[in-house]
Amino acid sequence: MFKKRGRKPAGILVLVLMLSTLLAACGGGTTSGGASGENTDNGSAQQNEGSTTTALSGTIEIDGSSTLHPLTEAIAEEFGAANPDVRIPIGTGGTGGGFKRFNNGEIPISNASRPIKDSEAEEAKSKGITYHEVLVAYDGLSVVVNPSNEFVDKLTVDELKKIYEPNSTVKTWADVREGWPAEEIKIYSPGTDHGTFDYFTEAINGEAQASRNDSQITFSADTNAVVQGVAGDKNSIGYFGFSFYEENQDKLKLVPIDNGTATVAPSMETIKDNSYAPLSRPLLLYVNDKELERPEVNAFMNFYLDNAASLAGEVGFVPLQDEQYQEEKDKLAK
Repeated sequence: MFKKRGRKPAGILVLVLMLSTLLAACGGGTTSGGASGENTDNGSAQQNEGSTTTALSGTIEIDGSSTLHPLTEAIAEEFGAANPDVRIPIGTGGTGGGFKRFNNGEIPISNASRPIKDSEAEEAKSKGITYHEVLVAYDGLSVVVNPSNEFVDKLTVDELKKIYEPNSTVKTWADVREGWPAEEIKIYSPGTDHGTFDYFTEAINGEAQASRNDSQITFSADTNAVVQGVAGDKNSIGYFGFSFYEENQDKLKLVPIDNGTATVAPSMETIKDNSYAPLSRPLLLYVNDKELERPEVNAFMNFYLDNAASLAGEVGFVPLQDEQYQEEKDKLAK
């Protein structure tokens, strides 16, 4: 029975098998082979791209402003996760200290919480260093007192000047405003290498670096020491970047500033709209043009500007508008 059924269609079966094989071969060449060819092309393209793209490596040392440090550190961590062979040590020697190292060619990038001074720019020029100035965010200097201080509700610019100006005669709170207690003020300030110090003294005292310098004031290179000083003394006063206040607001009291037009406290909104005057300021990076030619430095700077908007707010700064970041990126390409 099997033989009968098998013999009768044998010729047809052979023909069908031959046609199926032929069609499969043709179809495979069109579909399977085509897809396979496409995959091979993609794989080849990826391999070629990988073979021509060198993985980033090297060291990008950054120093300067301790105020800008949290943002630069956050971005460096993100960049490092994507580029594990690139090391990015970040110092906090202050804006002035950063510019000294930058002008000596020791570091490719300097964090700055103020624009470069004419004298610093001249020094860079004399040493053959050209650079790009890159705006990355805005900050507002925060004046703070101890939380147990119940009488300081605000300070005018003139009152701040009376406290911090050179040769100040202010000893107690009563010397600042009539009716306040005759308690000696313990005064704290960032160190003289800090851009925060430069910016505050220029905005309040009328000249950068112009400040009282007596036994009543304590300067510190470490901003956290200023925070701890104010937090630990009920008659203290100090100032630093807004991000430091936000990190420590549970142990500090923020003082609104009367600028003669309005009394305003620093916040994301008041810093952004410039109503917190005169203590709003730009935060900047300075990158050596020659170092910018290094692939890892160039990639880091562009990565910084691509990510600053999303990370600035997280560390207490006010980001730029998207178009402003694009303008800064365009400047780097020139």
